[in-house]
Amino acid sequence: MWRTLRRVLFGGICLIFIALFLLWRIDNPRVEKLRVALMDRVMPSFEWTISPVTYLTRMVADYEELDRVYEQNRELRRELQRMRGWREAALQLEEKNARLRALNNVRLSPRISFITGEVLTDSGSPFRQSALLNIGRIDGVTDGSATVDGSGLVGRISGVGEQSARVIFLTDINSRVPVIIQPSGQRALLTGDNTNAPLLEFIDDAEQVRPGDRVVTSGDGGVFPSDITVGTVATDPSGRLRTRLAAEYRRLEFIRVLRRVPGEVIDGTGDLIGPPLPPVAIGTGETAQEAVE
Repeated sequence: MWRTLRRVLFGGICLIFIALFLLWRIDNPRVEKLRVALMDRVMPSFEWTISPVTYLTRMVADYEELDRVYEQNRELRRELQRMRGWREAALQLEEKNARLRALNNVRLSPRISFITGEVLTDSGSPFRQSALLNIGRIDGVTDGSATVDGSGLVGRISGVGEQSARVIFLTDINSRVPVIIQPSGQRALLTGDNTNAPLLEFIDDAEQVRPGDRVVTSGDGGVFPSDITVGTVATDPSGRLRTRLAAEYRRLEFIRVLRRVPGEVIDGTGDLIGPPLPPVAIGTGETAQEAVE
C-alpha cells in the first residue's frame, strides 16, 4: 500500500511540474494573466524561505565585520604597547635632562671648577655607601674631592683610577664632614652611620640648634669648600640631632666633582712694593722728591 501511495504522489507531482512547464511555455494573453495571478498568489508565501537566507547573509557580514574589528583591536594594542615603551623612554630622558639642568643651578665659588660624571654602579652593601663614576685621573679628578648633585653635597672621592672614581656618600660610616649650622653659626661634625640621616656631633652649643636649621659645609680642614648645602637639622625619636640630606641618593644619575682652582702665585715683592727712594742728602735741604728728580 505504501508503495502504491508513493507512486501516486510521485505521479501527481510529475503531472504538476509538466502542467507548470506547459503553462509557462504557452504564449497567450489569457495564460499570461493566469501566470501573473499565480505568481502573485504563490510568491508571498516563499518569504519564510528567503528570511533565513537573508539572516544568514547578515550574520556572515557581521562576523566578517567583527573579525576586522578584532584585528584592528589587536593592532591598536600592539601600537599602544609600542607607545608605552616610547613614553617610558621619553620620561627617562626628561628626568635625565632635568637632573642635568639641576646641576647647572648649583652655585659654586669662582675659585672652584668642576667636572660632571655619570653614576655607573652603586654599592648595595649595608656597611658601605658608595658609587662608581665614569671619570677618573685623566679628567682631573683627585682623591678627596667633594661631590655634589643638583640639590647639595653628596660625598667625597675615595679612590681614583685612570678612567673611574669611587664616591663615598655622606651616609657612609667612614664619612666625617665639618659643617656649620645656620643661622646660629654653631660648628659641628657630620658623621655617617649608614642611615639616611647622618648624626650631628661635637656641636658647640646644642641648645641654639633647632630642627629645620640649614646645614652647610664649613670648609675646615681644606677638604670641602665652604657654604655648600648639606641639608637641614632633624631629630630622631631618641632626641639626637641628625641631618636630613638635600641630595637625592635614590635618584643619583649624574654627580659633579669639584676641583679647586689654584691661586695665582706672585714671585717676589716687586709687583706689590715700589722701588726704594734714595736717602735724603743731609745738610743740603733737599727733600726726597727733589732728590729723585
